[in-house]
Amino acid sequence: MPKVRQDAWSHEDDLLLAETVLRHIREGSTQLNAFDEVGDILNRTSAACGFRWNAEVRQKYEQAVELAKKQRKEKKRKEAKQQPTYQKPHTPVAYQRGEEEFSLPEPVTETAMHPHHQSKSAEIQLEDVIHYLKGLQKESSSTGSMQNRLNELESQNKELMEHNNQLTSQLESMTEDYQAMIQIMDRARKMVMFDDSEHAYKPQFRMEKNGNLENVAR
Repeated sequence: MPKVRQDAWSHEDDLLLAETVLRHIREGSTQLNAFDEVGDILNRTSAACGFRWNAEVRQKYEQAVELAKKQRKEKKRKEAKQQPTYQKPHTPVAYQRGEEEFSLPEPVTETAMHPHHQSKSAEIQLEDVIHYLKGLQKESSSTGSMQNRLNELESQNKELMEHNNQLTSQLESMTEDYQAMIQIMDRARKMVMFDDSEHAYKPQFRMEKNGNLENVAR
């Protein structure tokens, strides 16, 4: 299936790319293998992953890359030391002087002459870790400023939402008042029309000579 994904890289994609490349460096693999692995996960070409790493992501992880390379060297040294090597057993050579027999002492090794030799690798790793932590501290300070800006925007958004709710409540109240006023005006109009109809026609009567009431036409 061809890889045709061409959308923008997200922060999670960049983080996955960085972690994969650093892992391959520490394990002694190549960056091309890391690009292939990320491309399979994100459905992108390895060329696109390599371009993203060299153009955008690598500059943010320079210190981490250097630390990963040093860790790779230390790993190779440890693996070389762990490989079994044949050493001819040392047999003290016996000499005879007269009737007495004595042996030469064992040769003094370089490690015995330098007791602090074994701690050098640990000291180098500690310096690398300190250097790496300082880099992370700089990144965290930048992230902290972005977090502060995000908090300010969230606070402003909250204030705007509260103001919008207040305006909505006022509009609903004004709408209710307007409807009540329309009802009052409609009632007043009906009352005026009823009064006009009564004034428009009011019958009048008069009494005739024989005592009967007679409607007087207007």
